[in-house]
Amino acid sequence: MSDQTLRWLIGAVFLLHGIAHVGAIGALWWVGSGRATTAGGWTAARSWMVPSLAGSRATKVAISLWFVSLAGFTMTALAFLGIVLPVEFWRPLSVGAAIVSTTGIVMFLGTWPSFNTLAALAVNVAVLVAAFVGWPPATVLAS
Repeated sequence: MSDQTLRWLIGAVFLLHGIAHVGAIGALWWVGSGRATTAGGWTAARSWMVPSLAGSRATKVAISLWFVSLAGFTMTALAFLGIVLPVEFWRPLSVGAAIVSTTGIVMFLGTWPSFNTLAALAVNVAVLVAAFVGWPPATVLAS
């Protein structure tokens, strides 16, 4: 696989992971609005870490975390691809977004669908590992 193909593929993963948070925001808003008790396996936000955080407050916290993750991963994709943002911003943006997203996953563990939780956590862990081991090589970013 060429460096340019790998660059676009990685940029697309960042963008898709960011956009996936829109679904979580929508589901939480839908359930939080009282229109339904579940939305595609998503239930009302509740935190096992902060059990006193109930109802609309838990929903607001969860939506805030997902919005920050959405923005962070979207900006990561733009930086990684050298669109609008300098390419050197991608690593700190990706680490920040992955930490915020993982915080949301852990904080609200058990209230989201298992597949979504595991897939998001896998991407977050992969982003953190890649960022700390210095992957991808500089040739990918220069293409």
